Amino acid sequence: MEVILKKDVEHLGYANDLVKVRDGYARNFLLPRGLAVSATESEKKQLAETLKQRAHKEAKIKAEAEKTADGLANKTLKIGAKAGESGKIFGSVNTIQIADAIKALGFEVDRKNIKLKGEAVKALGKYEAEVAFHRDVVRSITFEVVAE
Repeated sequence: MEVILKKDVEHLGYANDLVKVRDGYARNFLLPRGLAVSATESEKKQLAETLKQRAHKEAKIKAEAEKTADGLANKTLKIGAKAGESGKIFGSVNTIQIADAIKALGFEVDRKNIKLKGEAVKALGKYEAEVAFHRDVVRSITFEVVAE
């Protein structure tokens, strides 16, 4: 069954993508939750018109995302955490803290667009995270967890 995604769906596609999925997945998951609509001829025509109108706007948004990504490219974020003597921190560092550290540098990134590479961050040291500024602009940033 072909569907047109209305919202970004992880491991499937982005909004306004035409994707082919199994019938049950579409009927029982995507369609009831409003994540997609069935790809009828009229919906496909409407999608084509929408994509045509958004092409210019999308290029502008992508250029802005590239600018933001380049601004963060060579910077190392410092995230403070309470730590014991062995270098193990109390709790763990999550995407909210990384988003706040990026915001402190003057850039706006949604925490949902940040993914930690590897295991949970539970010790002092340097780590990497993947940040999706745009669907075509995904960069790896370095952050350092330091003791407060």
